[in-house]
Amino acid sequence: MAELLRVEDLSAGYGDAVVLQGVKLSLDEGCTLALLGRNGTGKTTLIDTLAGATRQHRGQIHLAGQALHRLPSHARAAAGIGWVPQERNIFKSLTVDENLTAVARKGPWTTQRVYQLFPRLAERRGNLGTQLSGGEQQMLAVARALVINPRLLLLDEPLEGLAPILAQELLAAIGRITRDEGQSAIIVEQHPQAILAISDRAVVLDHGTVVHEGEAATLLRDPAALNRWLGVAAGA
Repeated sequence: MAELLRVEDLSAGYGDAVVLQGVKLSLDEGCTLALLGRNGTGKTTLIDTLAGATRQHRGQIHLAGQALHRLPSHARAAAGIGWVPQERNIFKSLTVDENLTAVARKGPWTTQRVYQLFPRLAERRGNLGTQLSGGEQQMLAVARALVINPRLLLLDEPLEGLAPILAQELLAAIGRITRDEGQSAIIVEQHPQAILAISDRAVVLDHGTVVHEGEAATLLRDPAALNRWLGVAAGA
């Protein structure tokens, strides 16, 4: 498979504060990367840096051979970055339909296709963002990222704060997006077993540096490693 993303010697943070130091990773086209680590280890900072929302001090980011590290966030979106931050960033004063059509670009992911993926959104297509539940807002945030037809989808804790039934529904949809549709993605999540089960690769961050990179399935089968790096007890 062709390489899609390459990150080299990346150091970044907020203002003068450096959170990430010397991060190096890569991702092939059509693969999903689980980005893991305890709270405060730099996961969100790395996602935000790929999207262009932090101060980058050093390093390079290439997407499909194009240098992103000097580009502003809107240019990175145009280059193929689809970003779903923790804040979701939907247009709450617009309807579901308007949220999607406002950002849609030509490609395989159309408004109709995301409605098939998220039937709840289809039922609420005329509702304003403020009239949606938290889980529905998260589905809309993912759908908005998909209709720009990104090369790489960035999901920052998509299951956070969701009721279990909605979390399972969204996780299943993410699995279809990545496994069945071959959408390249990087997913940050506090439930490592759930995300590792639908990922190809895994990276673990600690104190802003990469302490592990390998096959997701291998890490999923290693409870000692999960406990050591993530504090996940065996059988949890």
